[in-house]
Amino acid sequence: MKILQDNLRGAEFLVSQGDPDQVFTPEDFTEEHKMIALTTKQFVEREVLPHLDEFEGQNFEKTVELLRKAGGLGLLAHSIPEKYGGLGLDKVSKGIVGEALGQAGSYGIAHSNHTCIATLPITYFGNDEQKSRYLPKLASGEFFGAYCLTEPSSGSDALSAQTTAILNKEGTHYILNGTKQWITNAGFSDTFIVYAKVDGDKFTAFIVEKDFQGLSLGPEEKKMGIKGSSTRSVIFEDCKVPVENILGEIGKGHVIALNVLNLGRFNLGGICMGAAKAVLKLTIKYTNQRSQFKRPISSFRATQEKLANMASRLFAAEAVQYRTAQLLEEALSDLYDASDLDSIKNQMMEYAVECSICKVFGSENLDEIVDEGVQLHGGYGYMQEYRIEQFYRDSRINRIFEGTNEINRFLIPNLLFKKAKKGEFDLDECIKQATREIESTMPSIEGPLSLEIEMVRSIRRVFLVLTGLIFEKYGDAFANEQESLLKLSDVAIYLYSSESAVLRTVKTIQRNGMEKEDWKAKLTMNYVHDVMLKVETSARQLLNGLDLSEQSEICRKLVLKELGQYVVKNSFALKRDIASKLIQTEEYISY
Repeated sequence: MKILQDNLRGAEFLVSQGDPDQVFTPEDFTEEHKMIALTTKQFVEREVLPHLDEFEGQNFEKTVELLRKAGGLGLLAHSIPEKYGGLGLDKVSKGIVGEALGQAGSYGIAHSNHTCIATLPITYFGNDEQKSRYLPKLASGEFFGAYCLTEPSSGSDALSAQTTAILNKEGTHYILNGTKQWITNAGFSDTFIVYAKVDGDKFTAFIVEKDFQGLSLGPEEKKMGIKGSSTRSVIFEDCKVPVENILGEIGKGHVIALNVLNLGRFNLGGICMGAAKAVLKLTIKYTNQRSQFKRPISSFRATQEKLANMASRLFAAEAVQYRTAQLLEEALSDLYDASDLDSIKNQMMEYAVECSICKVFGSENLDEIVDEGVQLHGGYGYMQEYRIEQFYRDSRINRIFEGTNEINRFLIPNLLFKKAKKGEFDLDECIKQATREIESTMPSIEGPLSLEIEMVRSIRRVFLVLTGLIFEKYGDAFANEQESLLKLSDVAIYLYSSESAVLRTVKTIQRNGMEKEDWKAKLTMNYVHDVMLKVETSARQLLNGLDLSEQSEICRKLVLKELGQYVVKNSFALKRDIASKLIQTEEYISY
């Protein structure tokens, strides 16, 4: 279903301000969304959480058993069209399921990998025969899937893969040779989405079944975390794959690989958010129960500051995830029956920037929150009998999955410049306008969160001015300036997350009034105020890394003028107010 009728361009938030009426928020969930959330939550709590020790012991039979139960509940079918045995739900529903799986530990990795990157290539790029053959089984849990892209010699540079595919003399099969590494769900999967080079140079996707002659598996990897998901090498030694199992077009495998990863990044952001919520809940309860110096440690203001910041980051993460879910739904809701590869590619790429931010922001949020959770548990946080220890180990992989966070950061400015070159944005004029606004005195605005709205606008101006400086200094060679791009991307991520939080809260205040939404306003204020300091740090680091040219000095003065105008008062009191509610309710609740 369509959530909104007005399409927005990908990365548009970088050059123009958003409208509260155009963002989807958790407060906009329909009754169907709430039912899906409840169903998934109950499944995880009743079926998955009691077996966490078995997953840690790599009891994959239990993982498979629960995946089949999930299939019976329809929890594997949300992103498969009804025509092929699925539910054909929207991307908000996909996000809701992903969030609920976040607390499921490594089972959640196995589940989400199956429903996302292992199934969506067939959903969007398969022909009718392939969809009819595989999707009903993947939706029900009769089949499980895996995604085979990484190789021993190629990770981030996936297109340099060495696996080959050569057509046999009869023209009936492609013969695959090579090894795919670190493949999630490999041990119990029935289908593998495999990328190989036809005739040595045509990067192509194939659907390979586990029983095809010449396919074998390496031993289980010994991993730091996510032990309940099978991770093995998949080896192809003269593996015979029928020609009808080519997925998409020969030589167009990169279209499938890179675009499906966009959805994987969005999905991963939601899983990280769900895990972070579970971590915060554990941590609040522990700090209420644990006493030091004859007081619960939750009563100490240093603890309260940590709890408030954790909750504020979660609020922003929710806003980011569900804003992006709506954008993806706008772009992808009519693609289930599409057959034109270029059209599918273009629509799936539209919100690649936002998907990368979901992945980076979500994974780094989780790492910060779980690290603070361990710290607040003290020595107990290092002990396996406390679940926070498992969350800590499991969280680290998320900054590597689906393209490292560094790779995803590089994508953000690169995709913006590509859109500008195609004429989607007049980037030069946007940069000039941002400079004019900094140099002039802008009229102040009134209403709820007026200061935070102004701060978001300032972050955008700073981003645009820094973008203009980098592009002017380096031109088309800007991609080589990786240190600068990383800092610039940080500002972009702070912009999207802070604007998403502000738009979400303004929308709910307009609907319900400030008194009813005071909690959300406090979370938003705390998050945006802290972000402003991080923006200034990133901007200074970028500028400090450049030479002392006249251009750099002009930019430095503009940035410092823009960021230095804000004065925040009573921030400690604000954090104490937020922590007080968390300590009282013993969990994070925002919608």
